[in-house]
Amino acid sequence: MMIIKMDDNQKLGENDHRRLGQELDLFVFSDLVGAGLPLFTPRGTVLRDELLRFSEELQAKYGYQKVFIPHITKDELYKRSGHWDKFGEELFLVKSQETKDQMVLKPMNCPHHIQIYASKPRSYRELPIRYMESTVQYRDEKKGELAGLVRVRAISIDDAHVFCTLDQIEQEFTTIMNMIKEMYRVFDMKFRARLSFRDDSDAYIGDAADWEAAQRTIEEVTKKLDLHYDIAEGDAAFYGPKIDIMVTDSLGREWQCATEQLDFVMPKRFGLAYVDSDGSEKTPVMIHKALLGSFERFLSVYLEHTEGRFPLWLAPEQVRIIALKDDANILKMAKDVVKKAKEMGLRAELDDDNETVAKKILAADQMRV
Repeated sequence: MMIIKMDDNQKLGENDHRRLGQELDLFVFSDLVGAGLPLFTPRGTVLRDELLRFSEELQAKYGYQKVFIPHITKDELYKRSGHWDKFGEELFLVKSQETKDQMVLKPMNCPHHIQIYASKPRSYRELPIRYMESTVQYRDEKKGELAGLVRVRAISIDDAHVFCTLDQIEQEFTTIMNMIKEMYRVFDMKFRARLSFRDDSDAYIGDAADWEAAQRTIEEVTKKLDLHYDIAEGDAAFYGPKIDIMVTDSLGREWQCATEQLDFVMPKRFGLAYVDSDGSEKTPVMIHKALLGSFERFLSVYLEHTEGRFPLWLAPEQVRIIALKDDANILKMAKDVVKKAKEMGLRAELDDDNETVAKKILAADQMRV
C-alpha cells in the first residue's frame, strides 16, 4: 500500500480519510485555528450541507420540527442537567465581561431543547413533540485523543429530541429505527445494534427502577424489529440506556454513528410536565436521537468506505465540462452548457485549461467527478 508522510508522527494509507480529504480538497486544519477544529472547503461544505439536508428531510417526513438554539449558555443549565458534574473537564468556559456570568460553549443540545418544551403548558394531545436541529457542539477533548475527523472539538450533529408518554416509547423507538434503516440503505452500509446499558457503578444518575424499565423496553423493541444486537454493560449515557448503531464500512471495520437514547432522568430534573387525559399532571419521557451522529466522524467513515467516490446526489462536483481545444466558439459553447447545468441544479464546472484531453480526463477522475 502506498503511504505518504503527513507530519513527523503519522503515516497515512492511501485510503485514510485525512489523505483523501486533502487530495479531494474537502477540509483542512490550521495551527492558528487550533487542533481538532476542521475547516471545510467549498467542496467539503457541499458534503456537509447535502448530508445534513438529507437527514433533515428524512426527519421532517416523520414529523420532526426544526428548532434553533444559541451556542453558549449560563453554567446553571448544565449544573441542573448534570452535565457540569459529568463532563466538567470537557467544557469550554466563557466569561461574560458584561454580566460576569460564567458561560459555557454547549457540549450538547438536550438541555436547550428542554427549555423550549418547558416554555408553555403541555397537554397529552400535543405528544409526541419532536424537535430536530443540525448544529455544532463543543468539547475540550484531550489533544492526544484528537484524530482527523474521527474525534474533533467542534462536532456537527443532526440532533433531535422527542418528548412523549410511556405508551408512545415503543412506537417512537420503532419509527427512529426505521429512519436509521432507510438512511443507511441509501449509504449502502450494514449495521447492527449495540444496547448500551448501565453497570453497577455510581457513574449514572436516576432511579434504578426507571433504568431497569427503560432497558427492558429497549431490548423488547430491538427484538420485535428482529435486529441483530448485543448488550454492552457500562456503556450507557449517564442519564439513560441507549441503542448505538454500529456501522460496518467496506474494510469490515465497525463505527458507532447513529444513536437513540431513552431518558427518564432529565425530564424530572427540569420538572417537565404535561396534563394527561384524566386531568392529572405527569412527567414526559425524553428520547435523544441522531441519525448521522457526529457529521465529522460519519464523513471520515464514509469517505474511506467509498474512497471518495460519492453517489451522484452527494458528489461535490457532479458534472465537469471539458473543452476539447482552445477555440473561442468551443469555449462559449462549453460555458453555455455549464450555465444550463447549474440552472438545472447540478454542481457543474468547466475545465478550460490548456492541457490535453487525456490529462483533463485524468484530473477529473482524480477528483472523483
